[in-house]
Amino acid sequence: MKAAVLRAHDAPYGIEEVTLGALEASEVLVRIVGVGMCHTDMLLRSPAMAEALAPAILGHEGAGVVEAVGAAVTRARPGDHVLISFDSCGWCTPCLRGEPAYCTQFMARNVSGRRADGTTSATGADGEAIANRWFGQSSFAEYSVATERNIVVVDRQLPLELLGPLGCGLQTGAGAVLNEMRLAAGQSIAIFGAGAVGMAAVMAARLAGAGEIVVVDLHPARLELALELGATRVVRGDAEDLRGRIVGDGAGMDFTFDTTAVTSVMATSIAVLAPRGRAVLVGAGGGELAVAPSLLAGRSVTYVLEGSAVPQLFIPELISYWQRGLFPFDKLVRTYSLDDINQAEADSLSGATIKPVMLVSAV
Repeated sequence: MKAAVLRAHDAPYGIEEVTLGALEASEVLVRIVGVGMCHTDMLLRSPAMAEALAPAILGHEGAGVVEAVGAAVTRARPGDHVLISFDSCGWCTPCLRGEPAYCTQFMARNVSGRRADGTTSATGADGEAIANRWFGQSSFAEYSVATERNIVVVDRQLPLELLGPLGCGLQTGAGAVLNEMRLAAGQSIAIFGAGAVGMAAVMAARLAGAGEIVVVDLHPARLELALELGATRVVRGDAEDLRGRIVGDGAGMDFTFDTTAVTSVMATSIAVLAPRGRAVLVGAGGGELAVAPSLLAGRSVTYVLEGSAVPQLFIPELISYWQRGLFPFDKLVRTYSLDDINQAEADSLSGATIKPVMLVSAV
Protein backbone atom coordinates (compact mmCIF):
# COMPACT_ATOMS: atom_id res chain seq x y z
CA MET A 1 0.00 0.00 0.00
CA LYS A 2 0.90 3.68 -0.19
CA ALA A 3 1.49 5.46 3.12
CA ALA A 4 2.82 8.79 4.40
CA VAL A 5 5.87 7.88 6.48
CA LEU A 6 7.65 10.23 8.87
CA ARG A 7 11.32 9.30 9.34
CA ALA A 8 12.69 12.21 11.38
CA HIS A 9 11.35 15.11 13.44
CA ASP A 10 12.62 17.68 10.92
CA ALA A 11 11.86 15.75 7.73
CA PRO A 12 8.76 16.05 5.55
CA TYR A 13 6.39 13.13 5.20
CA GLY A 14 7.41 10.82 2.38
CA ILE A 15 4.91 8.80 0.36
CA GLU A 16 6.27 5.25 0.43
CA GLU A 17 5.30 1.72 -0.48
CA VAL A 18 4.59 -0.23 2.71
CA THR A 19 3.64 -3.87 3.22
CA LEU A 20 1.22 -4.95 5.95
CA GLY A 21 1.45 -8.29 7.73
CA ALA A 22 -1.36 -10.68 8.60
CA LEU A 23 -4.16 -9.56 10.91
CA GLU A 24 -4.23 -10.75 14.49
CA ALA A 25 -7.47 -12.27 15.78
CA SER A 26 -8.89 -9.00 17.18
CA GLU A 27 -7.77 -6.75 14.33
CA VAL A 28 -9.64 -5.17 11.44
CA LEU A 29 -8.25 -4.06 8.07
CA VAL A 30 -9.81 -0.76 6.96
CA ARG A 31 -9.44 0.86 3.54
CA ILE A 32 -9.09 4.53 4.39
CA VAL A 33 -11.42 6.95 2.60
CA GLY A 34 -10.62 10.11 4.57
CA VAL A 35 -8.41 10.97 7.54
CA GLY A 36 -8.16 14.12 9.62
CA MET A 37 -4.90 15.65 10.80
CA CYS A 38 -4.80 16.46 14.51
CA HIS A 39 -2.19 18.48 16.41
CA THR A 40 -1.38 15.31 18.35
CA ASP A 41 0.08 13.97 15.09
CA MET A 42 2.68 16.72 15.44
CA LEU A 43 4.07 15.26 18.66
CA LEU A 44 6.68 13.55 16.50
CA ARG A 45 8.04 16.96 15.56
CA SER A 46 9.70 16.61 18.98
CA PRO A 47 13.18 15.11 18.47
CA ALA A 48 12.76 12.78 21.45
CA MET A 49 9.40 11.43 20.25
CA ALA A 50 10.63 10.96 16.70
CA GLU A 51 13.76 9.17 17.89
CA ALA A 52 11.63 6.77 19.92
CA LEU A 53 8.98 6.03 17.26
CA ALA A 54 10.20 6.81 13.75
CA PRO A 55 9.94 5.61 11.09
CA ALA A 56 6.21 5.81 11.65
CA ILE A 57 2.87 6.14 9.93
CA LEU A 58 0.80 8.64 11.89
CA GLY A 59 -2.84 9.68 11.55
CA HIS A 60 -5.55 8.85 14.08
CA GLU A 61 -8.79 10.28 12.69
CA GLY A 62 -9.43 7.68 10.01
CA ALA A 63 -12.68 6.71 8.33
CA GLY A 64 -13.10 3.96 5.79
CA VAL A 65 -14.49 0.62 4.71
CA VAL A 66 -13.74 -2.70 6.39
CA GLU A 67 -11.86 -5.00 4.02
CA ALA A 68 -11.10 -7.94 6.30
CA VAL A 69 -11.48 -8.98 9.95
CA GLY A 70 -9.54 -11.22 12.32
CA ALA A 71 -10.90 -14.56 13.47
CA ALA A 72 -12.20 -13.21 16.81
CA VAL A 73 -13.97 -10.11 15.48
CA THR A 74 -17.76 -10.23 15.81
CA ARG A 75 -18.86 -6.56 15.69
CA ALA A 76 -17.76 -5.70 12.16
CA ARG A 77 -17.68 -7.40 8.80
CA PRO A 78 -16.26 -6.61 5.35
CA GLY A 79 -18.16 -3.78 3.70
CA ASP A 80 -19.01 -1.97 6.93
CA HIS A 81 -18.35 1.78 7.00
CA VAL A 82 -16.40 2.72 10.12
CA LEU A 83 -14.75 5.57 11.96
CA ILE A 84 -11.58 4.76 13.87
CA SER A 85 -11.00 6.24 17.32
CA PHE A 86 -8.54 5.53 20.15
CA ASP A 87 -7.74 2.00 21.32
CA SER A 88 -8.31 0.42 24.74
CA CYS A 89 -7.94 -3.04 26.26
CA GLY A 90 -11.54 -3.56 27.38
CA TRP A 91 -10.67 -5.46 30.55
CA CYS A 92 -8.90 -3.14 33.00
CA THR A 93 -10.87 -1.44 35.78
CA PRO A 94 -11.40 1.89 33.92
CA CYS A 95 -12.54 0.07 30.77
CA LEU A 96 -15.00 -2.06 32.73
CA ARG A 97 -16.31 1.12 34.36
CA GLY A 98 -17.06 2.56 30.91
CA GLU A 99 -14.02 4.86 30.91
CA PRO A 100 -11.86 3.54 28.04
CA ALA A 101 -10.05 6.88 27.65
CA TYR A 102 -8.36 6.09 30.97
CA CYS A 103 -7.48 2.50 30.08
CA THR A 104 -4.39 1.35 31.99
CA GLN A 105 -2.84 0.49 28.60
CA PHE A 106 -3.79 3.79 26.95
CA MET A 107 -0.22 4.97 26.36
CA ALA A 108 1.01 1.59 25.13
CA ARG A 109 -1.91 1.18 22.75
CA ASN A 110 -2.09 4.74 21.44
CA VAL A 111 1.15 6.68 21.79
CA SER A 112 3.80 3.99 21.31
CA GLY A 113 3.03 3.47 17.62
CA ARG A 114 2.95 -0.25 18.31
CA ARG A 115 0.64 -2.93 19.60
CA ALA A 116 0.46 -3.29 23.37
CA ASP A 117 3.02 -6.13 23.13
CA GLY A 118 5.47 -3.87 21.30
CA THR A 119 5.09 -5.37 17.83
CA THR A 120 4.22 -3.71 14.52
CA SER A 121 2.73 -5.11 11.33
CA ALA A 122 4.22 -2.89 8.64
CA THR A 123 7.52 -3.01 6.77
CA GLY A 124 9.15 -0.69 4.27
CA ALA A 125 10.59 -1.60 0.89
CA ASP A 126 13.85 -2.70 2.52
CA GLY A 127 12.12 -4.84 5.16
CA GLU A 128 12.56 -2.25 7.91
CA ALA A 129 9.85 -2.24 10.59
CA ILE A 130 7.59 0.82 10.49
CA ALA A 131 5.44 1.84 13.45
CA ASN A 132 1.84 1.52 12.29
CA ARG A 133 -0.30 1.47 15.45
CA TRP A 134 -0.44 5.20 16.23
CA PHE A 135 -3.61 5.49 18.30
CA GLY A 136 -4.38 1.94 17.24
CA GLN A 137 -4.68 2.84 13.54
CA SER A 138 -1.93 4.85 11.75
CA SER A 139 -4.37 6.06 9.10
CA PHE A 140 -2.19 8.36 6.95
CA ALA A 141 -2.23 5.47 4.51
CA GLU A 142 -4.37 3.60 2.02
CA TYR A 143 -5.06 0.90 4.62
CA SER A 144 -5.16 0.88 8.41
CA VAL A 145 -4.96 -1.97 10.89
CA ALA A 146 -7.40 -1.15 13.71
CA THR A 147 -9.05 -3.26 16.40
CA GLU A 148 -12.59 -4.22 17.21
CA ARG A 149 -12.32 -1.95 20.27
CA ASN A 150 -11.56 1.26 18.38
CA ILE A 151 -13.89 1.13 15.40
CA VAL A 152 -17.38 2.64 15.26
CA VAL A 153 -19.70 1.26 12.58
CA VAL A 154 -21.77 4.03 10.93
CA ASP A 155 -24.61 4.23 8.42
CA ARG A 156 -23.44 3.69 4.83
CA GLN A 157 -25.41 6.71 3.64
CA LEU A 158 -23.25 9.13 5.63
CA PRO A 159 -20.41 11.11 3.92
CA LEU A 160 -17.62 8.86 5.14
CA GLU A 161 -14.86 11.11 3.78
CA LEU A 162 -15.96 13.90 6.13
CA LEU A 163 -16.41 12.01 9.40
CA GLY A 164 -12.88 11.01 10.46
CA PRO A 165 -12.23 14.03 12.74
CA LEU A 166 -15.06 12.88 15.00
CA GLY A 167 -12.76 10.08 16.14
CA CYS A 168 -10.40 12.32 18.11
CA GLY A 169 -10.26 16.12 17.91
CA LEU A 170 -13.98 16.83 17.74
CA GLN A 171 -14.74 14.08 20.23
CA THR A 172 -12.18 15.58 22.60
CA GLY A 173 -13.58 19.11 22.49
CA ALA A 174 -17.26 18.21 22.59
CA GLY A 175 -16.74 15.40 25.09
CA ALA A 176 -14.84 17.62 27.50
CA VAL A 177 -17.91 19.86 27.70
CA LEU A 178 -20.70 17.27 27.57
CA ASN A 179 -19.10 14.25 29.29
CA GLU A 180 -16.50 15.66 31.65
CA MET A 181 -17.80 19.12 32.66
CA ARG A 182 -21.45 18.23 32.17
CA LEU A 183 -21.97 21.93 31.63
CA ALA A 184 -25.54 22.93 32.52
CA ALA A 185 -27.83 25.49 30.95
CA GLY A 186 -26.95 29.00 32.03
CA GLN A 187 -23.39 28.22 33.14
CA SER A 188 -20.37 30.00 31.70
CA ILE A 189 -17.24 28.75 29.95
CA ALA A 190 -14.05 30.33 28.59
CA ILE A 191 -12.33 28.40 25.80
CA PHE A 192 -8.65 29.03 25.09
CA GLY A 193 -7.65 28.17 21.53
CA ALA A 194 -10.04 28.23 18.57
CA GLY A 195 -8.69 25.26 16.66
CA ALA A 196 -10.78 22.19 15.90
CA VAL A 197 -10.86 21.03 19.53
CA GLY A 198 -11.79 24.48 20.84
CA MET A 199 -14.45 24.97 18.15
CA ALA A 200 -15.97 21.60 19.02
CA ALA A 201 -16.19 22.81 22.63
CA VAL A 202 -17.92 26.00 21.45
CA MET A 203 -20.54 24.01 19.56
CA ALA A 204 -21.04 21.63 22.49
CA ALA A 205 -21.40 24.50 24.97
CA ARG A 206 -24.05 26.03 22.75
CA LEU A 207 -25.82 22.66 22.62
CA ALA A 208 -25.73 22.49 26.42
CA GLY A 209 -27.36 25.92 26.72
CA ALA A 210 -24.38 27.77 28.19
CA GLY A 211 -25.24 31.29 29.30
CA GLU A 212 -21.85 32.69 28.30
CA ILE A 213 -19.24 31.26 25.92
CA VAL A 214 -16.03 33.28 25.73
CA VAL A 215 -13.39 32.28 23.16
CA VAL A 216 -9.77 33.43 23.38
CA ASP A 217 -7.44 33.20 20.38
CA LEU A 218 -4.98 35.23 18.31
CA HIS A 219 -6.48 34.60 14.84
CA PRO A 220 -9.17 37.15 13.87
CA ALA A 221 -10.77 34.80 11.33
CA ARG A 222 -11.07 32.05 13.92
CA LEU A 223 -12.61 34.43 16.44
CA GLU A 224 -15.15 35.47 13.81
CA LEU A 225 -16.02 31.81 13.10
CA ALA A 226 -16.31 31.14 16.83
CA LEU A 227 -19.03 33.79 17.02
CA GLU A 228 -20.82 32.12 14.11
CA LEU A 229 -20.65 28.75 15.87
CA GLY A 230 -22.04 29.96 19.19
CA ALA A 231 -19.54 32.09 21.13
CA THR A 232 -21.20 34.98 22.95
CA ARG A 233 -17.94 36.97 23.22
CA VAL A 234 -14.42 36.71 21.83
CA VAL A 235 -11.18 38.09 23.24
CA ARG A 236 -7.77 38.37 21.58
CA GLY A 237 -5.21 36.39 23.51
CA ASP A 238 -2.73 39.29 23.49
CA ALA A 239 -5.21 41.82 24.91
CA GLU A 240 -4.19 43.91 27.91
CA ASP A 241 -5.84 42.92 31.19
CA LEU A 242 -6.73 39.55 29.69
CA ARG A 243 -8.33 38.29 32.88
CA GLY A 244 -10.52 41.37 33.13
CA ARG A 245 -11.56 41.09 29.48
CA ILE A 246 -12.62 37.48 30.01
CA VAL A 247 -14.35 37.82 33.37
CA GLY A 248 -15.92 41.22 32.88
CA ASP A 249 -18.03 42.32 35.86
CA GLY A 250 -18.70 38.77 37.06
CA ALA A 251 -17.01 36.67 39.73
CA GLY A 252 -15.39 34.42 37.13
CA MET A 253 -16.19 31.51 34.85
CA ASP A 254 -17.85 28.27 35.88
CA PHE A 255 -15.59 26.33 33.52
CA THR A 256 -12.50 26.94 31.44
CA PHE A 257 -11.10 24.78 28.67
CA ASP A 258 -7.49 25.02 27.51
CA THR A 259 -6.42 23.45 24.21
CA THR A 260 -3.03 25.18 23.90
CA ALA A 261 -0.74 23.50 26.47
CA VAL A 262 1.00 26.90 26.76
CA THR A 263 2.10 27.50 30.35
CA SER A 264 0.89 31.11 30.60
CA VAL A 265 -2.45 30.29 28.97
CA MET A 266 -3.09 27.35 31.28
CA ALA A 267 -2.34 29.60 34.25
CA THR A 268 -4.84 32.16 32.95
CA SER A 269 -7.48 29.46 32.53
CA ILE A 270 -7.26 28.87 36.28
CA ALA A 271 -7.03 32.53 37.26
CA VAL A 272 -10.35 33.38 35.57
CA LEU A 273 -12.35 30.69 37.40
CA ALA A 274 -15.14 31.63 39.80
CA PRO A 275 -15.14 29.99 43.24
CA ARG A 276 -16.03 26.31 42.74
CA GLY A 277 -15.04 26.64 39.08
CA ARG A 278 -13.25 23.92 37.16
CA ALA A 279 -10.46 24.12 34.58
CA VAL A 280 -10.16 21.32 32.03
CA LEU A 281 -6.90 20.94 30.12
CA VAL A 282 -6.44 18.90 26.93
CA GLY A 283 -3.53 20.47 25.03
CA ALA A 284 -0.78 18.11 23.87
CA GLY A 285 2.50 19.96 24.21
CA GLY A 286 5.50 20.65 26.37
CA GLY A 287 4.13 23.39 28.60
CA GLU A 288 4.27 22.86 32.35
CA LEU A 289 1.82 24.23 34.88
CA ALA A 290 2.81 25.93 38.12
CA VAL A 291 -0.05 27.02 40.36
CA ALA A 292 -0.02 28.77 43.72
CA PRO A 293 -2.03 26.50 46.06
CA SER A 294 -4.14 29.43 47.22
CA LEU A 295 -5.39 29.92 43.66
CA LEU A 296 -6.99 26.47 43.89
CA ALA A 297 -9.08 27.36 46.93
CA GLY A 298 -12.51 26.05 45.99
CA ARG A 299 -11.40 25.44 42.39
CA SER A 300 -10.24 22.32 40.56
CA VAL A 301 -8.05 21.45 37.59
CA THR A 302 -8.00 18.24 35.55
CA TYR A 303 -6.47 16.91 32.34
CA VAL A 304 -8.87 15.01 30.09
CA LEU A 305 -8.18 12.41 27.43
CA GLU A 306 -10.44 11.92 24.40
CA GLY A 307 -13.29 13.89 25.94
CA SER A 308 -13.82 11.12 28.50
CA ALA A 309 -15.86 9.47 25.75
CA VAL A 310 -16.95 5.96 24.90
CA PRO A 311 -16.56 6.31 21.12
CA GLN A 312 -19.22 3.76 20.19
CA LEU A 313 -21.77 5.78 22.20
CA PHE A 314 -20.56 9.35 21.78
CA ILE A 315 -19.63 9.49 18.09
CA PRO A 316 -23.15 8.44 16.95
CA GLU A 317 -24.49 11.18 19.26
CA LEU A 318 -22.28 13.78 17.56
CA ILE A 319 -23.34 12.53 14.13
CA SER A 320 -26.97 12.95 15.16
CA TYR A 321 -26.31 16.52 16.28
CA TRP A 322 -24.59 17.24 12.96
CA GLN A 323 -27.48 15.80 10.96
CA ARG A 324 -29.84 18.15 12.80
CA GLY A 325 -27.65 21.19 12.12
CA LEU A 326 -26.61 21.49 15.77
CA PHE A 327 -22.94 20.53 15.41
CA PRO A 328 -21.76 21.95 12.04
CA PHE A 329 -18.20 20.67 12.24
CA ASP A 330 -17.97 20.57 8.43
CA LYS A 331 -17.38 24.35 8.56
CA LEU A 332 -13.94 23.59 10.02
CA VAL A 333 -12.83 21.18 7.29
CA ARG A 334 -10.60 21.73 4.28
CA THR A 335 -9.68 18.71 2.14
CA TYR A 336 -6.35 17.66 0.64
CA SER A 337 -5.00 14.60 -1.14
CA LEU A 338 -2.70 12.27 0.79
CA ASP A 339 0.11 13.36 -1.54
CA ASP A 340 -0.38 16.93 -0.23
CA ILE A 341 0.01 15.95 3.43
CA ASN A 342 2.98 18.28 3.96
CA GLN A 343 0.92 21.25 2.75
CA ALA A 344 -1.92 20.17 5.05
CA GLU A 345 0.49 20.15 8.00
CA ALA A 346 1.87 23.58 7.08
CA ASP A 347 -1.62 25.04 6.74
CA SER A 348 -2.63 23.59 10.10
CA LEU A 349 0.43 25.06 11.82
CA SER A 350 -0.05 28.50 10.24
CA GLY A 351 -3.72 28.60 11.14
CA ALA A 352 -4.80 28.76 7.50
CA THR A 353 -6.79 25.54 7.96
CA ILE A 354 -8.59 24.55 11.14
CA LYS A 355 -9.13 20.88 10.31
CA PRO A 356 -7.25 19.35 7.37
CA VAL A 357 -8.76 16.13 6.03
CA MET A 358 -6.85 13.99 3.53
CA LEU A 359 -8.97 12.22 0.93
CA VAL A 360 -7.36 8.85 0.27
CA SER A 361 -9.81 6.77 -1.76
CA ALA A 362 -13.36 6.81 -3.05
CA VAL A 363 -16.10 5.21 -0.97
